[in-house]
Amino acid sequence: MPDNDDQIHPVINVEEFIGKQVGRRKPRRGLTLEGSRIRDMIAWRKAFGGVGVPKGAFRFNSHEEADHWMTQQLATSAAKRS
Repeated sequence: MPDNDDQIHPVINVEEFIGKQVGRRKPRRGLTLEGSRIRDMIAWRKAFGGVGVPKGAFRFNSHEEADHWMTQQLATSAAKRS
């Protein structure tokens, strides 16, 4: 393909420093645990309690079965707390 002077050629300056910042983070609104200390986290746990659902990966045959299991776990943990 012939090189015509009418075509626009991109100009690239290889000595130019290209920064990596694309945008800026916006602080979240509402409650955050960012910057909290361990005693603050313990206070949150005492105030609201834990979820009470066992950790791990569980397999269910349907969403309904998973919802039923979750409801049972939440009810059991609520009964233990009261």
